[in-house]
Amino acid sequence: MAKKVIIVKKPAEEGPHDPGLPPWMATFADMVTLLLCFFVLLLSFAEQDVQKFRDVLGSLRDAFGVAVVRTKSSELALETTSSTEVNSAPTSTSEQILNGVVVRIRSILEKTPELKRASGVRVDREGVLLDVQSGALFDPGSATLSPEAKQALDAVILVLKEYPLNLVVRGHTDDRPVSTGRYPSNWELSAARAANALAYILEVGGIPVNRVKAVGYAHTRPVASNATPEGRLKNQRVEFHFHQPEKDQW
Repeated sequence: MAKKVIIVKKPAEEGPHDPGLPPWMATFADMVTLLLCFFVLLLSFAEQDVQKFRDVLGSLRDAFGVAVVRTKSSELALETTSSTEVNSAPTSTSEQILNGVVVRIRSILEKTPELKRASGVRVDREGVLLDVQSGALFDPGSATLSPEAKQALDAVILVLKEYPLNLVVRGHTDDRPVSTGRYPSNWELSAARAANALAYILEVGGIPVNRVKAVGYAHTRPVASNATPEGRLKNQRVEFHFHQPEKDQW
């Protein structure tokens, strides 16, 4: 019987591995780098409209009721007619216009001390607010313009002619009831005061109707306590809100 011979071959020894990363990883890294460069180029070609972004952000904030707290550097500071604080340089055309309006109003008020004592100016990102005590414009319980009202209203007209802004006239009262044959409540009185002030601005200033509005708030938006005579005096006011045309603020 023949014997079977089994030959066992020794496996060939593998050569030494190449040092470094696998070859496929270099190709992958090149592809990722090219994609990164592609998206950077897309971003650089895109037109960035900061104002539109802010408008969209504001719309979302108003829709969801988000309260935004801004630092002083991102918002114009509170201004009064007696303020001596110097604001930092405006960072946009809109802020430049608003700062110019504040300076212009203050220069006008400086020439009329009586009006200066009965008014104030404050600004925000939406516009400039000039508020005048009702006593400087109307007699108590009346919506008829007094002779002294011409000074304040002529100042408003001057600003509207010099700056491309729209205007909202807001009438306010204190919380004491008013009941006369002509004005059954503070709603009618505040609305009539705002409307009569606006009528003067339209008639004398020749301002286009589509740039102005009037509204009465009665006693619903006090700026001080109605428990004291001083507080009631502050709440009896007419506000002139100058704002950019695209910001239709009441």
